Amino acid sequence: MIEICAELNRLSWLMCGVGYVPYTKLVLHDVEEEEKVFHLCQHSEKLAITFGLTKTAPGTPLGIIKNMWVCEDCLSSRKFISKIVERAIMVRDANHFHQIEDGVCSCMDYW
Repeated sequence: MIEICAELNRLSWLMCGVGYVPYTKLVLHDVEEEEKVFHLCQHSEKLAITFGLTKTAPGTPLGIIKNMWVCEDCLSSRKFISKIVERAIMVRDANHFHQIEDGVCSCMDYW
């Protein structure tokens, strides 16, 4: 878990450097902005993608299956991650299939 959190933190800094802005309006808790960003980083999809990146060879496609709907922040962040790590990321959620390559999602940002 320490390795996953460290890699996710590194990716978060890289994403912010290329224009990623966390959608903190999705966090409904009455907490400070920094705490909202922390809550967004703990989404299972981001943790799963980061785990997959640390356990698979660079350049190979990454597939994630989840049984919940994808939030707007996770969709945005995985587009940035795909571009940064130069890998295709496929995510199947409860209702949709998303294939992200070079920062572009096949759903055309319909989430």
